Parts: sequence; structure tokens; C-alpha cells
Amino acid sequence: MKLLTKTNRYYLVLVAALFVVGAVGLYQGTQWALAHEVDEQLVYHRDYLTQHIQRTQALPSVTNPNELSIGRRPQPITLGDTLLYDPVERTEVPFRTISFAVELGGQRHWLTLRKSLIETKEALAVSSGLMLGMLALMVVGVLLLNRWLSNRLWAPFRRTLAALRTYELTRPQALVLPATPIDEFSELNQAVAQLAERAASDYRVLKEFTENVAHETRTPLAIMQAKLEQLMQLDGLPPAATSPVRELYQATLRLSRLHQALTLLSKIENRQFASAVPVQLHELVAEKLGQLQDFTEAKRLKVRLSATVPLHAQMHPVLADSLVNNLLQNAIKHNYPGGRLWVRTSRGELEITNTGQPLDFDPMLLLERFRKHNAASDSPGLGLAIAHQICAFYGFRLRYSFSRTDGLHTLRVQL
Repeated sequence: MKLLTKTNRYYLVLVAALFVVGAVGLYQGTQWALAHEVDEQLVYHRDYLTQHIQRTQALPSVTNPNELSIGRRPQPITLGDTLLYDPVERTEVPFRTISFAVELGGQRHWLTLRKSLIETKEALAVSSGLMLGMLALMVVGVLLLNRWLSNRLWAPFRRTLAALRTYELTRPQALVLPATPIDEFSELNQAVAQLAERAASDYRVLKEFTENVAHETRTPLAIMQAKLEQLMQLDGLPPAATSPVRELYQATLRLSRLHQALTLLSKIENRQFASAVPVQLHELVAEKLGQLQDFTEAKRLKVRLSATVPLHAQMHPVLADSLVNNLLQNAIKHNYPGGRLWVRTSRGELEITNTGQPLDFDPMLLLERFRKHNAASDSPGLGLAIAHQICAFYGFRLRYSFSRTDGLHTLRVQL
């Protein structure tokens, strides 16, 4: 939820509460004011008739029984409300009444004054409607003005976000944020620019370190491997030294593979494979299966490739090659002799299924670094981690599942 929307909700709740309270207060206040005015008119009319009767010693004529009635029956001397039937409107009309007594010729007469509240109700409805309408317009105007002001005041913040979305550490350009007259956003831009500068500096240092380590360690490893190969080929090598030399050679090979895998992972994390080109993954899969044919034949695997639907991806060629190669090597390496290997490409998906040893844990854990099913294996446990990192780099989805019913391992890449 956006900050403006959340703020407007609180404003709307407050305004709605004030609107209800104001509407009730306005209605009650207007009604009381109009009723008070009617009562004042009735009292004034009563005083006037009392003085007029005393001066003329005659009762006034009754022209409208609904407004004035005279009788001998005692009435409560107080202001009150009553309903009288209106034959014209054919409905009962509310009246405000006041009764009083006068002495005339030694006899007491009771006069009752009435004033219709129809006009009062109409005036109350009109005034309340106008006031409530103005209040509603004011509320809507305040909300619209607040939205317009918020959009305008938060424009520098949105420009900063847009600049951050397009900023990449791999580019040499520094982060340039637009100037703003708002102090808070100006301080935010300064802090973000400083943070981006430190991040870029750390990235450059880490990149140089990775490149230096990869370069400096590659040569000693190659020398060690070459020397050990020469020792293994010597005819005069003592039998007692043959086994240690062979173990050293195997350890050097594992160290070389580990070095290559960690270097590749570091380059992926440092986003050193920025360029991407269209890659035909279905063709790459077929090519890799051909290159690994010696391994599949050595294990007598039954390989089936279903690549009738072209599978395209926008990737760096090195990463695409590494992804397919690691997935296929994993399926071959951990397969049974005489097992099965199915590779299928469909629209937006690469699926590799193979037979293998059952798993007693979540297969997704094998996508972590140095996680192996068999701890005694000479594999560094980085093949699936590299594939997972490549998928994460491009926003692909890599899922590993195992079916206990048929003992099948499935790796599925969704582009």
C-alpha cells in the first residue's frame, strides 16, 4: 500500500467522523434555533392578545381554527407540540402551541395559539442541505488538494527511486540524483549517493580481488598438476610413492575444479556477466548431450531427448553453457548404471529427469553450496549451487523434486 493511500485513509476516517458529528450538531443546532424562534413568536403573540383583550374588553375573532382557538375548558399553560389534520394536504401537520387564560366579564376564557412547523421543517431541510453540501464539497476539496500536493511534493522522491532502479554497480558512471528544494529529500539524496559510492568502491575492490585470486592461483595449480603428471609417468618412481602421488594428483584436480566453481560463483554474484544474447537452449542441450555421450555410454544410460519446442533465453553464452552442463552432469553423475535420463524442453521450461538414489530430506537443500547427497563423494558440491545462482541472476526459477514412488529426480528450470 502506498504511503499516500495509507495517509488518506487516516484523513478519511477523521474527516468522516468530523462530518457525522458536524452534521448532527448542525441539524440539532438549526432545529433548536428555529424552534426557539417559533416559541418567541408565540409568546409575543400571546402578550399582544392579552393586552389587546384587556384594552378592548373583547375576544378576537377566530379566522383560522388551526392558529387560534377559544374555549372555556382549562388548558395547560405551557409550550407544547401537537398534530392537526390538514384536509388539503390530507396528512397530519406538526404545530407548536401555547395556551393562556384571560378574564372577560367575570368569566375565564382559554385561548390557544398555534403555529405550523411546516415552514420550519422546510427551512431546516434547506439550510441543513446547503450546509452539509458545502461541508461535503470542502471535504472532497481537501482530499483532492492533499492528493495533488502529495504528488507534487513527493515528485523528487519518485525521481530518486527511478534513478536507483536504473543504477548498476557494474557501470563506471556515478549515481546522479536530481536536485530538490526539499531539505529532507536533499539529505536522502546525499546519503544515497554516498552509499552508492561506497558500494561501487567495495565492488571494484572485490572484483579486483576475485580477478587477482583467480589469476594468481590458476598458474600454481596448473604447475602442480603438470608436475604430478610427470611424476606419475616416471618409470623409476618407487612403489611406496605411487599411491601418495596419485592421491595428490586427485586432490589437485578436485582443488582445480573447486577453484573454477568458486571463481564462477564469485563472478556471477559480482554481476560480471552483464552482456546477454539470445541463446537457443534446445540446441545447446542437444550439443551438450553429444559431448557427454562417452559418460552416458560408460554408465549405459538410456537417454531420451524431447526438444520439439524451441526454447529461447536471453543469457550470457558462458552462463548458459555452465547452466546446461552442470544440470546434465549432475543427472549423469548421480544416476544408476543402466539408469534412465530424460531431457525435455517446452515453451519456457527445461526439465531434466533421472533415476538415482532416494533422498530422505528436502531435495531443494541440494541447491545450497557444498551440499552433497553422498558426503564421501569427490564432487565439491557446487554444481547445482552454480545452476541455482545462474537462475537467480536471470530471474529464472529452479526447482528440484524427488518422487518416492518411481525413484525419479527432476530438475525443472522455468524461464
